Amino acid sequence: MSEVYAARRTKLRERCHAVGSASALISRPANVRYLAGAAPKGSVLLLGRTEDVLVCLDPPDDRAGEGRPDETLRLQTLPGSGGDPAVAAVDLASLQGIDALAVEEHHLTVARHRAIRSVAPRLHLADLGAAVEQLRVVKDEEEISCLRIGAEIADQALGELLESILVGRTERHLALELERRLVDHGADGPAFPTSVATGPNSGRRSHRPTDRRVEEGDFLTVCLGATYRGYRCEIGRTFVIGTSPADWQIELYDLVFAAQRAGRESLSPGAAYRDVDRAARQVLDSAGYGEGLPALTGHGVGLEIDEDPQLAPAAMGKLDACVPVTVEPGVHLPGRGGVRIDDTLVVRPEADGGPELLTITTKELLAL
Repeated sequence: MSEVYAARRTKLRERCHAVGSASALISRPANVRYLAGAAPKGSVLLLGRTEDVLVCLDPPDDRAGEGRPDETLRLQTLPGSGGDPAVAAVDLASLQGIDALAVEEHHLTVARHRAIRSVAPRLHLADLGAAVEQLRVVKDEEEISCLRIGAEIADQALGELLESILVGRTERHLALELERRLVDHGADGPAFPTSVATGPNSGRRSHRPTDRRVEEGDFLTVCLGATYRGYRCEIGRTFVIGTSPADWQIELYDLVFAAQRAGRESLSPGAAYRDVDRAARQVLDSAGYGEGLPALTGHGVGLEIDEDPQLAPAAMGKLDACVPVTVEPGVHLPGRGGVRIDDTLVVRPEADGGPELLTITTKELLAL
């Protein structure tokens, strides 16, 4: 993997030149991991003039889920008294004769920025912006493989839960069981706090599980995700508990399913972000559910669960191949409940079969 990380850092250097610097200080953890292979807590990465250095508070962890630093990097661990790795990295930059440094201003705190200025007042700081995040949008096949395995784990955990007795159990209990199953099947951990919503809570985006118990006739919405080797994916499904669905439940489910399918089918290289959102949103809007819809239809996933691109009405930009995204429309009816259907897919050209569906748990409306 060393050549992969080296190639990523080379691409970033090209972007640094655009802001007038040949060197950079990377502090956002996901960006550090993307460029260095690991991001121990508090670590920063210096892209220097003579060498690249990963500066850490503590030695990297050996656990696979934490990643392993690129062997070609110099690793510097601060002494026991600690200190700020960013300040230490700026000291190293000064020793290398660097007079201009690109930094991630959107991640640096004011206090950290002042600390850097105090040790290197003559150092010119330029804003790197979201350059690393932009590099992270298109994934290589190794990254997609990690997402694919994470999706398999999430599918497996969800499938096992659906085979168990659900009536009478609380949302909170079911969420905890799902997270345990994710780890049992090889995940680093959940990709985000697992959401289980029943009855009037169902269909809510990012619902926090409560002590409400599952009842006969409820809609049950489950949204979970697995992290595997740092990469995060997600899946969301809605079911009916214990009985045949009511007519209103069937109608609402079919509508959200149609919206989700429209969004999935619009995923192709060159498609505008907002056109994907529009494809799903129009289905719901035309049925009278335009008010109260989520701000976006989907988003990118990777080392973070919510990355670029954002599939939203005002989003600018077009999809590339090998970009993993979610498509997750939903409708919530206050006091009654609702439906969410959420998949993780990888954008692929039509010649390669179109979008690759990573989360494969059935989207049929099951009565559990």
